[in-house]
Amino acid sequence: MATANRNPEIRTDAVNNRWVIISPARSRRPSDFKSKSQSKSDSNPSSNAQPQCPFCAGNEHQCAPEIFRVPEDSTSDWKVRVIENLYPALSRHPEVKSDHEEYCQANGTAGEVTLGGFGFHDVIIESPVHSVHLSDLSPEGVAVVLLAYKKRIEQLCAVDSISYVQVFKNHGASAGASMSHSHSQILALPVVPPTASTRLDSMKEYHNQTGRCSLCDIHTDKFLIDESTHFISIAPFASTFPFEIWIAIDLGGLLKLTLLKLSLQLNDPPYNFMIHTSPLQMTSSQLPYTHWYIQIVPQLSTIGGFEMGTGCYINPVFPEDAAKILREVEVPKKD
Repeated sequence: MATANRNPEIRTDAVNNRWVIISPARSRRPSDFKSKSQSKSDSNPSSNAQPQCPFCAGNEHQCAPEIFRVPEDSTSDWKVRVIENLYPALSRHPEVKSDHEEYCQANGTAGEVTLGGFGFHDVIIESPVHSVHLSDLSPEGVAVVLLAYKKRIEQLCAVDSISYVQVFKNHGASAGASMSHSHSQILALPVVPPTASTRLDSMKEYHNQTGRCSLCDIHTDKFLIDESTHFISIAPFASTFPFEIWIAIDLGGLLKLTLLKLSLQLNDPPYNFMIHTSPLQMTSSQLPYTHWYIQIVPQLSTIGGFEMGTGCYINPVFPEDAAKILREVEVPKKD
């Protein structure tokens, strides 16, 4: 596909209410995109365990306290463990106070406000085996990880002061992963982040205008990558990043296939994935437009001053081109 002769476009993202510049002239052909360094290069595929890795089976005693494991009655044969983060961003103690009381919201300060840093920061260890990554698991194994997310979110829902839960995964050092053992994280906050608020306000406005969900209305003709009986993966119309993918609700199979295709086509790139969901305190009237989804962003480009200054991103790859390339990737079948 020839991209050099295609004109740039400015597209709007109806789900997140933002503009994206699609500018293929700033890059090479979409099919030439490859990660410069493989994200799994620091793992040792010949070994099932690393003596210094606290996430490996047998090293459970090196970790922060465990919250639960799957199966619950397992010992050394566990599949997934959910633990406290040893270096949490927030304190699990509700009584934690800010050191700057003059800026506390309770004092009526306008503008600059501080809250006590209360919240939860957990780690989901996705496999007991060091060399096994999320895309290496069976569809059923990926489903076990997703259901562990669900269980932990339901537990956090019981904490009245928690307003929002963010599930995310950093795969590869350049994507923010500090441990090579496959894991993801959960941060539970006492506030709703601005990005989530903007997304929900945008989805509400779309629903008020059309009576429909903006995510359900996404065009899938040229942007579809794969689909299963109930779920789809797409390159969104106004993709913020090259080869960005959204999955609308999944229980393992489509997520595994998508990660495998990214790995094969893009030379196993570092990536981030985020589950975008609604705040915990929702009313029944809000449910029709608060459709949740998974966003996967391979680390193929950098964010510069323009993006930081405007909140508008430049994507060098047309999403429909990315969708076509990923749609045609053949994943080898295991015997």
